[in-house]
Amino acid sequence: MSIYLQQLTVRLAEGLGRLPELTRQLHTDYFLSAQREDGGFAGRMGGSDLYYTAFGLRALSILGELYGDPAERVAGFLRQQLTQQQTIVDFFSLFYAANLLKVSSGIDVFSESNSDWRDHVATFLESLRREDGGYAKAPEGHAGSTYHTFLVVLVMQLLERPIEQPENIVAFLESQRDPEGGWREIRASKRAGTNPSAAAVATLKIISDQTARPFADYLNAETKELTLDYLCEMQTDEGGIRANTRIPIADLLSSFTTGLTLCDLDSFDELDIDLYAKFVESMKLPTGGFQAAAWDDAHDVEYSFYGLGCVALLNSDHS
Repeated sequence: MSIYLQQLTVRLAEGLGRLPELTRQLHTDYFLSAQREDGGFAGRMGGSDLYYTAFGLRALSILGELYGDPAERVAGFLRQQLTQQQTIVDFFSLFYAANLLKVSSGIDVFSESNSDWRDHVATFLESLRREDGGYAKAPEGHAGSTYHTFLVVLVMQLLERPIEQPENIVAFLESQRDPEGGWREIRASKRAGTNPSAAAVATLKIISDQTARPFADYLNAETKELTLDYLCEMQTDEGGIRANTRIPIADLLSSFTTGLTLCDLDSFDELDIDLYAKFVESMKLPTGGFQAAAWDDAHDVEYSFYGLGCVALLNSDHS
């Protein structure tokens, strides 16, 4: 597993390790009950897919419960997906899930794949690089996407392949940065968003690790302060984080990615922590898992993972 994702999994697991055993078991039971007969996980509609399966595995992994029969069953589902055509998001979900499974339970779903499969995937992903230095969402895309550039960087790490021309990625991210704070998702975006901002900071952090250059070389003091100001301004009166300035309601996805980014910038305490914790608690379901936002009357494994991630951040050591 890549350094970034490995560190993230360990950090979240350590935070959840401080919870009472009954609370941990409640959430474990929720995710185990969400696993379907084919071994995968589904969203609120339809059958199992890689995207939601990755979230189910991420949650079980940070809870320390990704082993035994649930792991064997999900391995079967993942193996069935190896020959399918995948989007970049599904590529990431597949490789992330497979790496979590290998680290947590020792099961290698790629053990019978051709030895050069990593090279083929890396070549395809590199074909998504565009002249602006970023990576497009799909082969037909004409411009880079902040989020999909982050995904490609993560997948390359999972593939154990170097990130080619990292300086071009840095230049692309700079072109996506809003001078008033935060990053845009695509060139045509009119405003920054919390989630592309989190993706941009994480990408710069990964590039810093690969190039062995100080993180401050990629995120200088001025940009860092603008980023912190922007992200903290996205905290609503209810305590959670909203996706951008046009959305008035906080959600767990934005709350988790923003909280994680602030932790990476050693600035988690710049949020109103008590209010943040109150919001996360209000999203928790009595049977385990979380709803997405105040408007949400249902639940799924994706937002339940984000809620669990927020709880882990709140219980982590920020000193």
